[in-house]
Amino acid sequence: MTRIVADLNLNRRYIHDEVADRLRGLILSGELPPRSRVNELELAERFGISRTPLREAIKILATEGLLELLPNRGARVAVLSAAEIDDMLLVIGGLEAMAAELACARITEPEVDAIAAHHRAMVEHWRAGEESAYFARNRAIHEAIMEAGRNPVLAGLYANLSGRIARARFTAHKTPAQWAKAVDEHERMLDLLRRRQGPRLARLMRAHLRGKTPVIAAAFGPEAAAGGSEEE
Repeated sequence: MTRIVADLNLNRRYIHDEVADRLRGLILSGELPPRSRVNELELAERFGISRTPLREAIKILATEGLLELLPNRGARVAVLSAAEIDDMLLVIGGLEAMAAELACARITEPEVDAIAAHHRAMVEHWRAGEESAYFARNRAIHEAIMEAGRNPVLAGLYANLSGRIARARFTAHKTPAQWAKAVDEHERMLDLLRRRQGPRLARLMRAHLRGKTPVIAAAFGPEAAAGGSEEE
């Protein structure tokens, strides 16, 4: 009841946009996983709203590719195919590479030191086998490099696109060999960033992300790993 009461504070003028933001957050956090149905009644009660603005929000997220509209059956969280994941990672890799080059030209020493601190903590979590804490630091490093690029347009594109695979990217289980390789690549990232080697860091960022394709596809389930989607 407390959560529902708190959600009554929605801005009524732009209610469908705010509902879309909240629904998007549930999807990107994994609370609403791929293929799960959108329970309109439950969400309307949770947000303290009628179903009309919720349905408008659902349409917004459907245009973003986060939801699939099912004829006469409501909506469900979209599942990416292997081809979609591959295309998405190609673009995200390009955005991260561009941010890396910009960061090497614009980053400050305190920012490099902050990224180095994230890296040291990430390595400690890796050695201790603490996956959740490791992934949080991993994500913080990538986001800090993007922020250091000082390009809001680039950062906005990155946030909108990478959000669709962020949970799979930063929480999907790796084999010990994949995990060790990722840590080694992060070591090299930090070194190139310190030496302001923009083009080399850009190439590494692309390769680093491309190497995660099988892991991310597997996190979306067998239909993504196989390159297709199952019908209900």
